[in-house]
Amino acid sequence: MSPRRSTSFTRRRLLNAVSIVTLLVAWYAITKVRLIHPFLLSSPYEVLQEAWDLTTTGVIFHFAGVSLLRVLEGFFLGAILAVPLGVLIGRLQTLHDLVDPILELARPLPALALIPLAIAWFGIGELSKVFLIAYAAFFPILINVIAGFHAVDPVHVRAARSLRASELQIFRDVVLMSAFPHVVAGLRIGMGMAFLVLVAAELIASNAGLGYLIQEARLNFHTPRIFVGIGAIGLLGYALSKTLLELERRVVPWKSL
Repeated sequence: MSPRRSTSFTRRRLLNAVSIVTLLVAWYAITKVRLIHPFLLSSPYEVLQEAWDLTTTGVIFHFAGVSLLRVLEGFFLGAILAVPLGVLIGRLQTLHDLVDPILELARPLPALALIPLAIAWFGIGELSKVFLIAYAAFFPILINVIAGFHAVDPVHVRAARSLRASELQIFRDVVLMSAFPHVVAGLRIGMGMAFLVLVAAELIASNAGLGYLIQEARLNFHTPRIFVGIGAIGLLGYALSKTLLELERRVVPWKSL
């Protein structure tokens, strides 16, 4: 790593740390002076204590594992369908014109509105939850993949052809590499949507998962546990998002220069 990039990396990490510390200090100050009733906003100490209790008993690991499996199943199902379809639509203008009205009609439909249909079609088991998560992840990935392949600069393609590159080489080394950052952006947004739907999906006759943990804590008026569940979802989403960014950095390293 060059000195310039090393300095930039250190600066970013320092700013990241400052933002987290500022948030925790502000949170502590608000609970200390009781600007908000403790029932509505637990102190950081209470949340950490609850997190420790759930960690030592293994409850948080079990629930987080269940939720992570559901998110990954739904996300990968949505991605497996969305990426190839997005490539085809992005490359074939006729297909794009054919399916665009359908996509524009279906895209605004929220996954939560499909809960009754999901139960009717797949029952109250795991399949209905995975279906809702996959649906939520599908459209952000699809739209970004289409946009990525539409954004490929024709000049680059013509330049590759002038150098006698084959169509396979042009697609692999020019088109795909140019569109890849858009694909990763779509995957990150799709992952975020998957986590957004997770909590609602786990309300469908579930007895495990972080969404279930939050719902159970709400019914028992256990505010610190609610914050632990929210924090666990945030940490899982953060880790998966960083994984996708690392994938982008390795595949198209010039984007991070």
